[in-house]
Amino acid sequence: MYSECGSMDNAFMVFNKMPKPNLTSWNIMITWLAKNGLGEDAIDLFNEFKKAGLKPDGQMFIGVFHTCSVLEDTTEGLLHFESMSKDYGIVPTMDHYVSVVDMLGSTGYLEEALEFIEKMPLEPNVDFWKTLMNLCRVHGHLELGDQCAELIEQLDPSSLNEQSKAGLVPPKDSDLVKEKEKKKLAAQNLLEVRSRVHEYQAGDTSHPENDKIYSQLRGLREQMKEAGYIPGTRFVLHDIDQEGKEDALLAHSERLAVAYALLSSPARSSIRVIKNLRVCGDCHNALKIISKIVGRELIMRDAKRFHHFKDGLCSCQDYW
Repeated sequence: MYSECGSMDNAFMVFNKMPKPNLTSWNIMITWLAKNGLGEDAIDLFNEFKKAGLKPDGQMFIGVFHTCSVLEDTTEGLLHFESMSKDYGIVPTMDHYVSVVDMLGSTGYLEEALEFIEKMPLEPNVDFWKTLMNLCRVHGHLELGDQCAELIEQLDPSSLNEQSKAGLVPPKDSDLVKEKEKKKLAAQNLLEVRSRVHEYQAGDTSHPENDKIYSQLRGLREQMKEAGYIPGTRFVLHDIDQEGKEDALLAHSERLAVAYALLSSPARSSIRVIKNLRVCGDCHNALKIISKIVGRELIMRDAKRFHHFKDGLCSCQDYW
């Protein structure tokens, strides 16, 4: 629970008080330390686990690969992949291979990720090409991303939505809500202020303090531009002019949530936002800059991981 709220200090407190942590407890700690950007702590805990004479399972190695991705240490990640079967007799599954591809691609080793796919003993399914395509789009390797999209089109055309066809990063299948709930939940954010939960959708104008929220956002936008912010209008798929696209970005749900939190929470306190979809690239960049301008930590959990924005930086090191 503490881990999923981004409070790893409290999670450690509970973990250290356990008389005898089981394998699930170790897995949770290693995985969520990495998801909160604490890769060094995750590796230290994994080494502590092994020194205790305990045997990792396949799930733990998936957490380790994610940790190596956070640390941008693909060499160590590949050594752990080799160690799985060599030292522990664990036969890598499709999930392990996908995790290694994600690790290589997240750190920018896209060609190496492709080579890994081509050399592995299993026939790659659509998950491999979707993973690599998304990472290519993140890193701007458009040609390889388009090649992956063509393979996905052949294997499972339904996997490509309008975002991916436009060259953007689509949400993973695991991030998507059920079809009947999609319209209701799309782009919602939950913001807790003084034990109350506030819900926002992109472009929302229903809040009683709507004018104050948008005024706060416009003021922040001017300060952000002075700090070097350039709106990433490519993340707006609507056919509108440049100014309209900038306004659309301004009204993204996570920004509405953060703006209200700045108005209603104590100065210098942390702000927590829960997002049910992945954060877009422009909002990620914007929240980094906002954290520096306001001098506060912004903690946001999107559909994939935690982002701790502080002093203009994010715990994910811009790999998400």
